[in-house]
Amino acid sequence: MTFCVALLGGSFDPVHHGHVALAALFESLLKPDQLRIVPAGNPWQKSGLRTSAGDRIAMLELAFQEAGLAVTIDLQEVGRATPTYTIDTLRNVRAELGPDASIVFVLGADQLQQLDTWRDWRHLFDYAHIGVGARPGFDLAEAALPAAVAEELEKRRSGIAQLRSTPSGKVFLAEALAVDISATEIRTALQRGEQANSLISPVVLDYIQQHKLYKN
Repeated sequence: MTFCVALLGGSFDPVHHGHVALAALFESLLKPDQLRIVPAGNPWQKSGLRTSAGDRIAMLELAFQEAGLAVTIDLQEVGRATPTYTIDTLRNVRAELGPDASIVFVLGADQLQQLDTWRDWRHLFDYAHIGVGARPGFDLAEAALPAAVAEELEKRRSGIAQLRSTPSGKVFLAEALAVDISATEIRTALQRGEQANSLISPVVLDYIQQHKLYKN
């Protein structure tokens, strides 16, 4: 059977229930041999991160351990001195795993709608499949996507079995995810001293409070 790796990238500033739900969804669908979480180092499309890489990694470990998901934290992006580009990450993972492994890069529907703004976005498919999880308020219908992205999806849409058994180049749209949370929303609540229990794992919230993160 083809070796399969699912990758979920993000700032995780902080990690929240939406991130864990997206990872869990594709873990259950794909049954990957490895589930990798890739915290961003210096994401070029976002302003400065509010917490250190060390804190974000610690929170990731707590959240996924509590969720009962075995993950590998991939540190390649936090180790870069240059801006973080997904194309570089996928190129590195492909070089590591070889030409035959199935690599599935997992993202939310909101990111799919911005895919054409990513560096060398069409070449992402040279190195990996893309798995997309639906999110309330973001229409997965191709009419809601940029024309160039919709055109690529039309050519590449596939079933989960084909992602699992082939190396790259396909897209799978999973409409079973219904979690609508943003890290910005959580940071705002924490800055105001409001409760964020419904948005974030209790162990992560405890870590945030102990380390006095996201204060004004």
